[in-house]
Amino acid sequence: MSFSPVIPILRSFDEAKAREFYVDWLGFEVRFEHRFGPGMPLYMEVARGGCKLHLSEHHGDGTPGSHVRIQVDDLEAYFAELQARPYKHYRPSLQDQDWGMRELVVKDGAGNALIFYRPL
Repeated sequence: MSFSPVIPILRSFDEAKAREFYVDWLGFEVRFEHRFGPGMPLYMEVARGGCKLHLSEHHGDGTPGSHVRIQVDDLEAYFAELQARPYKHYRPSLQDQDWGMRELVVKDGAGNALIFYRPL
């Protein structure tokens, strides 16, 4: 028996801010977008490497303030990439945790925390 990777659904409130954060700053790409009709809430997938996230404007999809852990093999290189592309709403830093992980934590406009990490 095998399981596929988990794809979290994160709540989103503002399409433009979500694109600015996930695509323009974090470097994810939009894989698909769906709306039931014009002016309806957006449901989209963003991905980078093997990581996929679903962002939803639908009421009831996801809870604002969720936390997702994403393992990154070369966390320091990703951190340098983000530092080279400043984001006016965030200036993250790397933090070594007592539980043996180096982490980079950022929060999107809905308060969802993305915890990028690697083992020390």
